[in-house]
Amino acid sequence: MKLLEDRIRKDGKIRNGGAVLKVGSFLNHQIDVKLYNEIGKEFFRLFGDEGVTKILTIEASGIGIACITGQYFDVPVIFAKKSKTKNIDGDVCTAKVESFTHGTVYTIMVEKEFLQPGDRVLLIDDFLANGAALNGLIQIVREAGAAVVGAGICVEKAFQPGGEIIRGQGVRVESLARIKSMSEEDGVVFC
Repeated sequence: MKLLEDRIRKDGKIRNGGAVLKVGSFLNHQIDVKLYNEIGKEFFRLFGDEGVTKILTIEASGIGIACITGQYFDVPVIFAKKSKTKNIDGDVCTAKVESFTHGTVYTIMVEKEFLQPGDRVLLIDDFLANGAALNGLIQIVREAGAAVVGAGICVEKAFQPGGEIIRGQGVRVESLARIKSMSEEDGVVFC
């Protein structure tokens, strides 16, 4: 998606020797709602014929993108929580996820009442690096007896193994901006 690639070139910042792409000014800290709207529209164009009944993301950065996307599909949006709270009761589907950004292992969870056998689930997230978050979401969907129809990703670091791992499981991954390489000296190179 040229619009997202252009925005990354203009406002993205590369940190930690090329390991981190900071897009907080428009994607995952401060939100550019018009950009999110175009992202949602593009995910609908890509997955609109898949019979999506639910959209699933992981807290926190994926929630806004998933909500805008959910408006186009006219389906509920669910987010996997990273910690159990007092308002979670009943059975839950869980998976362990190691966060690339935080360097922490979380047990993510979704109450089983929100994902049912027969649901056709579109996964949405802001980044795909090592694939841990998506793997966790896939495990949760499968534990619930639902089907993963695909994953919509805003930014994929194609030089890391996540995309290959998820695609290797037979999951359709559509990334709006695929990064081949990035460095503080050379900037971002897209696939």
